Amino acid sequence: MNLQELGTAMQHNAQPIILVLNNGIYGTIRAHQERTYPARESGTTIDNPDFVMLSRAYRFYSERVDSADAFPAAFQRALASDTGAVLELTLSQEALSPRVTLSQMREIGLNKSIQS
Repeated sequence: MNLQELGTAMQHNAQPIILVLNNGIYGTIRAHQERTYPARESGTTIDNPDFVMLSRAYRFYSERVDSADAFPAAFQRALASDTGAVLELTLSQEALSPRVTLSQMREIGLNKSIQS
C-alpha cells in the first residue's frame, strides 16, 4: 500500500521481487462488510493505477500476470532482472483469501442475519 517504498529500494540498490495481488477491492474491509452487513457493501471497489507503469517509473522490471499458468515464467523473468521486479497478479474480486471467497463471506453474513 506504499508504492513510494520502491523509491527507497531503488536508491539503495535493493532488488526485491514484489507481488501485487490485485483483486480490485479493499478485501479485508469488504469481508467485514459482507460478514456484518451482507450484500450492502460501501466504498470498497478500487479504480487502481497502472502498477506496471508506476513500477517502471522506479526503474523496476514489471509485468502484469493474468493467469496462474503465466506466473511461473513471469516469476523467472523477475528473478533474472537486475533491478528487482514488481509482478501485478490480477485476481477475481471473489478472491478474498485463500480460504474464503466473497460469495462465501456474504453467505456467512446472510446465515448469521437469519439466525439472529
